[in-house]
Amino acid sequence: MSTGGIDLFGLLFIPTWVATLGLGVFMWLNSAAILVYAERRIAGLIQNRVGPNRVGPAGLLQPIADVLKLLIKEDVTPSQGFKTLHTVAPMIPVITAFMSVAVIPFGEGLYVTDINAGVLFLLAVASLGVYGVTLAGWSSNSKYSLLGGLRAAAQMISYELPMGMAVASVVLVAGSLSVVEIAASQEYLWNVFINPIGAIIFIIAAFAEANRTPFDLVEAEQELVGGFHTEYSGMKFGMFFLAEYMHVFIGSVLITTFFFGSYHLPFAGYWLPEMSSLAKGFLDVGVFTAKVVFWCFVFIWVRWTIPRFKYNQVMKLGWGRMLPLSILNFLLIAAGMYAYTHLF
Repeated sequence: MSTGGIDLFGLLFIPTWVATLGLGVFMWLNSAAILVYAERRIAGLIQNRVGPNRVGPAGLLQPIADVLKLLIKEDVTPSQGFKTLHTVAPMIPVITAFMSVAVIPFGEGLYVTDINAGVLFLLAVASLGVYGVTLAGWSSNSKYSLLGGLRAAAQMISYELPMGMAVASVVLVAGSLSVVEIAASQEYLWNVFINPIGAIIFIIAAFAEANRTPFDLVEAEQELVGGFHTEYSGMKFGMFFLAEYMHVFIGSVLITTFFFGSYHLPFAGYWLPEMSSLAKGFLDVGVFTAKVVFWCFVFIWVRWTIPRFKYNQVMKLGWGRMLPLSILNFLLIAAGMYAYTHLF
């Protein structure tokens, strides 16, 4: 765990890992509500319409109204389905989303814990989310839900492989599996400049893993009614809704952490002056948050700009294009690192 802490005017000492955990949980919890409002506003601007403007000033209370509506809706469980799994399935993506907080650094020294296999932990946690979607489709005992769950499983497996190879190329550059050390290694040069192909592959895979347009085939309403959550209502459906936006947020966090310098400004090691630990902490968190907000905007922007792919196109892109390209990129990065280590 990170050492040190925050001294509040001599009255209260808060360990750094406790403060970071609180910050992370706060950001993760509020990310869904903020992103729902932001998506509706940005969609309105892109489509030349108003967006939410009825509930509260400028529609700011619309996310709260949505939650209240879901809470008072009737919770319907299919009589022929598997009721226990039907109830548990929506919780899995949300729980796995929260688990990623543990190893993400928000600034220099601002992390809950630094495990030497943090990258493997993040990849493992990300892969667990598919179980919730697959179990939801199977336990509903509906052909539409089952097909949506199977699509989700196939899609996530297809894009986890190139995503893993892209992250492996980052590990080669940093020389460590620690997420904290990967973030720290980008003080002088961001990984996107060293490994641009890996960054592109990871960004595309992050869209597919989050089941966002143009990769939202798992809930294609024109084919599958609603996909894996067809038989869900009330707050159980709300949990899937929450998980989708939390995974958008996590995807933005991982893109920022692995390729865009994490909490570092561009080439910060060359020009950023020395400052107090408190000022540096505020700067780091501000820079990290600004980058994550930008990538959340990109997720929304792409959704309302690019039309949905066909399923065969999604699979062809994953297996026929991105996987071979990610393997080739890994080999190029490995050769470059070997040459840099032994020749310079």
